[in-house]
Amino acid sequence: MSDQTARASPLIDLQPVLLVVGVLLSTLGCAMMLPALFELAIGDADWVVFAMSSLLTLFIGISLAIANRGRAETFSVKQAFLLTNLSWLSLTALGAMPFAFSHMELSYTDAFFEAMSGITTTGATILTNLDETPAGILLWRALLQWLGGLGIIVMAISVLPILQVGGMQLFRVEGFMLEGKVLPRATQIAGSLIAFYGAITAFCALCYAIAGMSIFDAIIHAMTTIATGGFSSHDASLAYFSNELIEVIAILFMIVGSLPFVLYLRALRGDASVIFADSQVRWFFGILALFTALAWIAYQTTPPEPIPTRFITVLFNVTSVMTGTGYATTAYDNWSSMAVVVFFMVMFIGGCSGSTSCGIKIFRFQVMFEVIRCRVRQTIYPKGVFVEEYNGRPIPRSVTGAVMGFIFAFLACFVATATALNLMGLDLMTSLSAAASAIANVGPGLGAMVGPVGNYAALPDAAKWVLAAAMLVGRLEIFAVLVLLSPSFWRG
Repeated sequence: MSDQTARASPLIDLQPVLLVVGVLLSTLGCAMMLPALFELAIGDADWVVFAMSSLLTLFIGISLAIANRGRAETFSVKQAFLLTNLSWLSLTALGAMPFAFSHMELSYTDAFFEAMSGITTTGATILTNLDETPAGILLWRALLQWLGGLGIIVMAISVLPILQVGGMQLFRVEGFMLEGKVLPRATQIAGSLIAFYGAITAFCALCYAIAGMSIFDAIIHAMTTIATGGFSSHDASLAYFSNELIEVIAILFMIVGSLPFVLYLRALRGDASVIFADSQVRWFFGILALFTALAWIAYQTTPPEPIPTRFITVLFNVTSVMTGTGYATTAYDNWSSMAVVVFFMVMFIGGCSGSTSCGIKIFRFQVMFEVIRCRVRQTIYPKGVFVEEYNGRPIPRSVTGAVMGFIFAFLACFVATATALNLMGLDLMTSLSAAASAIANVGPGLGAMVGPVGNYAALPDAAKWVLAAAMLVGRLEIFAVLVLLSPSFWRG
């Protein structure tokens, strides 16, 4: 009888998952109150939309939390997979309400696309005439990216290594080591990350304000810079300010957002050398320097700009695309045909693991290079023994297999997304760049329609849903989503 009962019981207990989703939705509902209070203070009628959306989100979140309280003592790997997907989908679905119900009268497709782009820190937008958009909407877009950036840091440190997604198990041992070396408990690490994330955002806003931004613009751009999201309060993005000091500040803080945040905690506790001791960080700066040099060669303007201005322009746009932030100060896809190739390639790279950045990630390129290096040496010296290493440690076979599988799956999803967009009638350049931008969570693509001075508003609704799905797949590291499509996941 007990065996029959076990076979009849649900394969996955959803109650712990729904408890956490309820807590996250409650947090989102509280965050919605910020633009509601702001719009009420400035006399904008849309404060009612934010208030009602906040109350509805709080009602759903608190109801889920209360109904499932006391059931999170154990958490299986399958439940963790479900949590990563359900949390992002539910946050997006309810986070879209202020866009859909505001006086802008967006369709739910457009509202969902904007919310997904925000929460995944992609930065692709369907909104036009941002300079005339209500301040509450602009603040909400920035908050979504800021919360999404914080969420991806916590997930990359605490969840993905356990799920062994795309080679993230490489950081599982290091994560436990960090837990012992930085702070005694994982909860304290999370708390310290939140405090540091908030502090560095405030410092970024202060720098922007000193450089000439208004307080509102400084807050908006600080949140989206640290989150490497790229939502701006102006159609012209940072080019609106025509201020090289602001661009330099943005470069610095985009880089800050793209490095492992746990290393900052160790640096603050007196071990500052640990940042550049990490090979992932050194590779990040090396790759950034390489593509900056290539973009410098590809940048063709008439008349030529002064060298300092040219350097800032090139470095800013390469950093923005590589980190997945998506700010733009120029139509870099018009520089030359070589520039199109350079920026298309740099879209896929991304930043370091444990950061707010996106893309394939630096450590996977390191692992791939190590595999290739050892295979080449093995070919030259058939009797030799060569071990792939990362940060001076041998790389387990499971990690190399996971990384190579991730890169293949990433490229396969990119091809599938681009093919789907092309079949919907989009031209080849738009299809390829929009797919790359979505799967790598970059934001702007290439070409007149979705390029750095373009917009996603003109895309058909079906294309927007495809791209929204690609943003989610890219943000959750591919396999965390694809695993749900496997029948074996749902079997015992």
